[in-house]
Amino acid sequence: MTIKKYIFKNLWLQVVISLIIGLCVGLILGDDVGVGLDDETLDTLTSYLKIPANIFLSIIQMIIVPLIFASIVVAITNLGAKDKLKTLGLGVGVYFVITTTIAILVAVFLASVISPGSILDLTALQESHDLSDDDLQIKDGFSLDDIPSIIPNIIPSNPIFSYLEGQMFSILVMALIVGLSMAALPKESVKPLLDILESIQKITLYILLFSMKIVPFAVFGLIVGMVATVGMGTMVGLGVYMGTVVLGLGIMLLVYMLILKFVAKRPISSTFLKFRNPQTLAFSTASSMATMPVTLKTAEDDLKIDPKVSKFVIPLGTTVNMDGTALYQVIAVFFLAQLFSIELSLLAMLVIIVTSLLASIGTPAVPGAGVIVLSTILVTVGIPPVGILLLISVDRILDMIRTMVNVTGDLTASCVFDKITRD
Repeated sequence: MTIKKYIFKNLWLQVVISLIIGLCVGLILGDDVGVGLDDETLDTLTSYLKIPANIFLSIIQMIIVPLIFASIVVAITNLGAKDKLKTLGLGVGVYFVITTTIAILVAVFLASVISPGSILDLTALQESHDLSDDDLQIKDGFSLDDIPSIIPNIIPSNPIFSYLEGQMFSILVMALIVGLSMAALPKESVKPLLDILESIQKITLYILLFSMKIVPFAVFGLIVGMVATVGMGTMVGLGVYMGTVVLGLGIMLLVYMLILKFVAKRPISSTFLKFRNPQTLAFSTASSMATMPVTLKTAEDDLKIDPKVSKFVIPLGTTVNMDGTALYQVIAVFFLAQLFSIELSLLAMLVIIVTSLLASIGTPAVPGAGVIVLSTILVTVGIPPVGILLLISVDRILDMIRTMVNVTGDLTASCVFDKITRD
């Protein structure tokens, strides 16, 4: 096989090449190393380069709701036996909560020990972003009186509104309710609806697989825009914060290795080697939803996981199993709390842990969603959301890494429950 054929056959290699070329072009166009184009010209150029990425993300947003709903309902209905449904349904839920809690505790430990926010100067942040004293004012945080109004909203009172607004957690809850109801009814009574949902699942998956052809071009445009616009100096200035997040994500990968070795009973090196395609795609697109077709294909073709397990665990994990996102959010909250000199009490830390756990479950599996959800966590503990301005400049890099960790967690969970159901 020639090098050209090998490159065209492997999407992950195309993505890596696009990343490298995009980094070089971005450095050439930016101020740090290259020609230093004026802002207007640079904005115009990067807007054209981002066209493939915008098309790709629009396709994802177009099919994300029907794909998730159909995948969850079909998976639960096809499980059939109640004992297997209990094993997967309850077991997967408990497993995801445990791994996410581990990620959050790792984040709390690292953020407390390293204390990345105490290194930066708040005055420099205020001057560079032209912020007033009111913007930096610390507000009242979370109140226990808010709980009664939050819990009932978990179940969608208006499913059509949830669909139109793309409220993924509400859609997931509805899919679970519909799937469990269909699983409890005789198969002949639910077969017409099941056939329709299976067709929707196949069509949306095909659209996603077809759209993968533009991923290398999308990655190139995104990387060029990020490096040329942000520059390398800002990234170096936030190096300690980034290093803390990356260290935490690396620890989570070690946790997955231990789970593979001692729970799933699989060899670490060869199994992680098979994770390569979805990991690389997740890193480049920063979207576990966009990576889901490749994740499913890897689970079934390379890891030989039972399709009934993979088609349940991976779509569910793509929506709710956000270990990397939860870890990032906790470190970001501690970072900003340290930056604004806010002393976090034990109650505030507990609130951060619980809110991060719930927020990571409801985080949409699309690029940049973590920063949006982060603002809700900041409000709960009284940290000014304006601090997010400082994080946005480096979020793209961290988003890519934490998405790779999220996808790795989904594949690890599939291996675990494939072992459990076979036993």
